[in-house]
Amino acid sequence: MDLHILDHRLRVTSIAKNGLANFTHPLIKLIFLRNRTRCKFFSLTETPENYTVVLDQEGFKELQPSEHLQVESSIWLPLNVVSNGNASSSSQAVGVTKIAKSVIAPLAQQHVSVFMLSTYQTDFILVRENDLSVVISTLEEEFNIYKEVGGESVPVQCQDVSNGLQKNGKEAIQHTVHPVLIPKNQFCVMSLDPDTLPSIATTLIDVLFYSSSPKEDAQSSSSEDCVKFFSFSLIDGYISLVMDTDAQRRFPADLLFTSSSGELWRMVRIGGQPLGFDECGIVAQISQPLADSDISAYYISTFSFDHALVPEEDIVSVTDMLQHQRKEPATS
Repeated sequence: MDLHILDHRLRVTSIAKNGLANFTHPLIKLIFLRNRTRCKFFSLTETPENYTVVLDQEGFKELQPSEHLQVESSIWLPLNVVSNGNASSSSQAVGVTKIAKSVIAPLAQQHVSVFMLSTYQTDFILVRENDLSVVISTLEEEFNIYKEVGGESVPVQCQDVSNGLQKNGKEAIQHTVHPVLIPKNQFCVMSLDPDTLPSIATTLIDVLFYSSSPKEDAQSSSSEDCVKFFSFSLIDGYISLVMDTDAQRRFPADLLFTSSSGELWRMVRIGGQPLGFDECGIVAQISQPLADSDISAYYISTFSFDHALVPEEDIVSVTDMLQHQRKEPATS
């Protein structure tokens, strides 16, 4: 398999719900006016707590400093696994579990934090730029590694990016088993032809910016019934959307498309308290047992919590699996 280090340098940010009005103009520009910005990687995810915005350096210039904007200090690089000439595609019902054993688990063992972003088209593994040499030395035996330079894929060797870092050689730590919440929403993972984006502009703006108040979202964050979650990504010209079925019904059915199975998904929301960015192994905690059981999953990290989407038909077995995981005795 091939591992591609994509030609994007990303920032991970959070916009507070009560400060969204300060950012509506740049967000609308980034979503709808892509010809007026040089941003090529943009993702916005709404959760009960905040809006997580992941975007490249050109897009980041559009966000003005504000007390309502939190910015994670690191530069992140997106990795993409390519198998048989095709990017690992969640629409083929594999998702993050296909790369759990080959990428996510080895990086967790090397104490490398990852930020996951699954889309309709593919899965992106974000790693800190400062961890790149460790990432490459960890994965070079499993993958042919390439770096995009000016639109071309150039082979990368560990020594090409060496800055004195190697595999850390530390013993694997005992990772924290975080609590999970399984809301009752049913979710859809869909895509959209970018040329038809203006046709849903009014509905998309309404869903993203006017669907609920911060007070209502704060109340829903503690509810086990339903959780507010909506994700929009525009990456290298491809659009991906994740929304629950209530939101889906507000859009024209003939414009949004999904896989032929039309599968519905349920969410596993990871974390009782905000997770932070330095802990490693959070994605592995969920993706590894799902991979062992051959259960498909999308995985979307946000500024505060992580979210895995699994097929609705598998939610009972996933729930049992995670409950068993929490009951297992800790090992040294």
